[in-house]
Amino acid sequence: MRYQPIKANLFVRNRLKLEKKLKPNALAVILSNDEMPRNGDQTFPYRQSSDLFYLTGLDQEKCILTLFPNHPVEAMREIVFTVKTSDTMVTWYGHKYTLGDAARISGVQTIKWLDEFESIFRELMSRAGIVYLNQNENPRFTTEVPSRDLRFIEEVKNDFPLHHFERLAPLMTELRLVKENEEIEQMIIACDITCKAFNRVLDFVKPGVMEYEVEAEITHEFIRNGASGHAYPPIVASGADNCILHYNTNDKACNNGDLLLIDFGAEYANYAGDCTRTIPVNGKFTPRQRQVYEAVLRVLRKASRMLVPGTTIEKYHMEVCSMMEKEMIGLGLFTAEDVRNQDPDNPLFFKYYMHGTSHFMGLDVHDVGSKQQTLVKGMVLSCEPGIYIPEEGFGIRLENDIVVDDEPLDLMVHIPIEPDEIEALMTKKS
Repeated sequence: MRYQPIKANLFVRNRLKLEKKLKPNALAVILSNDEMPRNGDQTFPYRQSSDLFYLTGLDQEKCILTLFPNHPVEAMREIVFTVKTSDTMVTWYGHKYTLGDAARISGVQTIKWLDEFESIFRELMSRAGIVYLNQNENPRFTTEVPSRDLRFIEEVKNDFPLHHFERLAPLMTELRLVKENEEIEQMIIACDITCKAFNRVLDFVKPGVMEYEVEAEITHEFIRNGASGHAYPPIVASGADNCILHYNTNDKACNNGDLLLIDFGAEYANYAGDCTRTIPVNGKFTPRQRQVYEAVLRVLRKASRMLVPGTTIEKYHMEVCSMMEKEMIGLGLFTAEDVRNQDPDNPLFFKYYMHGTSHFMGLDVHDVGSKQQTLVKGMVLSCEPGIYIPEEGFGIRLENDIVVDDEPLDLMVHIPIEPDEIEALMTKKS
């Protein structure tokens, strides 16, 4: 484990919050993620299920949590199952959780080996009236690969067809939306590591470097500071590729006069940072690049202060689009008269700003929650306005991570963003 241990109190509180939302006589089952095959005898680096980590802090494969708050036997109300270790396993793969490790990390008192799960689960099911099962219900997510959750759902429904089943995901979404202080602390560390990587990039970038070299500098700084790596595949886009929203081939040269858009964030203790900066490859913005940059920065400043309790992403995004429209008129992209005559179903600004301004953040970079969700204190969102002008060969996006409050807290306020500061830091290296 690269990150500093998180006290089990957080996970104890998280489970209590969930247990209070379960119906009487209900059993909930939360599974760890699959180990995903890569090729040959290799698997991809393991990443724990966000829901299981939220409830237990366990960061190892082959774990299961069962919650049965009304079970008459106290030891059966919370159980963690984990894979049984052996001398052979330790020889080949190193340390795996002991029963004591799992109890200490999660705060769950009853820890069993995974090979006991089937018999204990059948006993739990014999008493349960309602069974909560989990799966990823992120509306942005689709996959042809059947998840471990889905396979388990099919298996349980086949074995216990007369039970009443309910969705756990809506309850987990409600809980995970509002961050505990300990969670925000992890996100602050992720943002601090992201800041260090950006400062390294400012010192490194010059005409002729490759985008993948910039990615390598970021990766190096992430790993050396205890991050598990990137919270998502980084975008390192120079020149006209600034205008490709999800560009991540990162295989081109950064040329003199180009802008370099970098969308990146460290993952620390499974919590994500999400930052975007756009910098001049040669260390100096052209007048037009600076003009567009300052327009985007003005919108970011105003928009980040709007992430207060009571609004929604949907409502606030409409206000941001209005701000963008005015900035684009000022940039000469269209006129006020053009706006008066535009098709309201196809507004002119959308050609240059075609994505949302914010998404929820946390254990997932695009965390649980909807655009219609009323914001409350303790939620964390990105704020990422951008203007993309393909006909001029560049786009600019800026992004910080914001904690919702009466006075929103910017977790990335220390990451250089003012154009003068960026130019000064890039010039200083030489």
